[in-house]
Amino acid sequence: MNSDDLECFARVANCGSISRAALELGSDQSTVSRQMLRLEATTCSRLFHRSGRGVILTDAGRLLLEHARRVTESVEEARRAIHAYSDQGPAELVVGAQPTIARTIFGPVGSALREQFPRTRLRFAEGLNANILSWLSTGTVDVAVIYVPLQASGLKIDILLQEQLHLIVPTSQTDVDSEFPVRRLGDVPLILPSAPHGLRHLAESLASRSGISLHVAMECDASISVTKRLVQNGCGYTLLPLAAVAEEVAQGTLKAAQLVGADVTRDVALATARNRPGGSALWNVMQTVRQEVRHVVQSGAWPGALLRDA
Repeated sequence: MNSDDLECFARVANCGSISRAALELGSDQSTVSRQMLRLEATTCSRLFHRSGRGVILTDAGRLLLEHARRVTESVEEARRAIHAYSDQGPAELVVGAQPTIARTIFGPVGSALREQFPRTRLRFAEGLNANILSWLSTGTVDVAVIYVPLQASGLKIDILLQEQLHLIVPTSQTDVDSEFPVRRLGDVPLILPSAPHGLRHLAESLASRSGISLHVAMECDASISVTKRLVQNGCGYTLLPLAAVAEEVAQGTLKAAQLVGADVTRDVALATARNRPGGSALWNVMQTVRQEVRHVVQSGAWPGALLRDA
């Protein structure tokens, strides 16, 4: 005996007909009949008098109906409570992202989460990938939008989009046009983070596939804003997504050249820790974040981004 059988039994009793109950339940008559026979076998009692006009409860059936109605009401109450909890969202929520991603999405994501979950206490955290991965594993951050790391075994990853990297140069550099061949990357001085940073690994892998050696003139493990300042001061070039330099390109303080001749992209994903509890409330939060990221990309506010399912 289970709650589904009892709910079905109560519906048949109320309808006085197995066929009518099946119609209301969106099931077929044979399935409902099997459920009622199974329930009679379980209770070792005849629950209905059957005739061509329908069914009438026996004394045992009327007694079971009282219990079935209480069970059905309890199940429905539990459903309403869970639905209300999911709609309210978690009591507290921390969303993390790397600097470029944070600057692009935190505004619209914050507005959407505040509107959908007004009772949730929101906090946003910005940091480098290593920091965010640590925060996810310790539960300091609940959900994050990050560049997919080399090692993601402890994470649940949902890839949202791809970003194409560009060669970023000072505006004074006149020999770099709107496109730049990947095969020539070994000829220019680059400013890159040190290993094992994901961007450095991507650049080294690209060089290996292209049969070239990179000329790393300077390593910078500081923020992207520091790297951009070094490029503006003529210390070298760098590799960054277009969204990271959109303001500087618009202001004319940096130039971005699309890399051609090879695929130079990074995946951006929605991430949670595998060892942290999820639940419907967090699932609804993730759906909201995913939807807002999609809106940002579709509006053109995330230049150089291509949705995964586009």
